[in-house]
Formats: sequence, C-alpha cells, structure tokens
Amino acid sequence: MFRRREPVPFAFVAEADRFRSNVTPPPREKASVAEMAGRWLLGVTIVAALVGSLVLGMPALTLDHSSNGTQESQASQGH
Repeated sequence: MFRRREPVPFAFVAEADRFRSNVTPPPREKASVAEMAGRWLLGVTIVAALVGSLVLGMPALTLDHSSNGTQESQASQGH
C-alpha cells in the first residue's frame, strides 16, 4: 500500500487506511412475493427472447444445399 513519506500532524490521518468501523449496517430487507415474482418473470422473459431469436434466426444461418443441387443438375441436363 502507498505510504506517506512526509510527517503527518495527526495520528488518526496516518492510521486512516487501517480504520474499521464498529457500526454494523442494518440487515437487508427480505424481498416481497411481488418482487420475487417480478424478478422471476423478467428472467423467464429474457430467456424466452434469447431462445426465440435463436429459433427464428437458425433458418437464415443454414445453407440450403437441396435447392443448389437441383439447379445444378437441371443445368447440366440441359446442356
């Protein structure tokens, strides 16, 4: 940790990086049923959106070999 080289007039300033509070924070509030349901619904919605975009996007990413093969075979038969 960074140490100061110049003298410090007050001891508590020099000890400030090692200070620990004796005050405990208040306990966290328990989430209500509505908040839990909202979080769960948001998570399900996000997952459903990702799965839906994957399902709708997969046909655009696949190569259609069957239509290319029929066009080539018809072209070769015509010549």
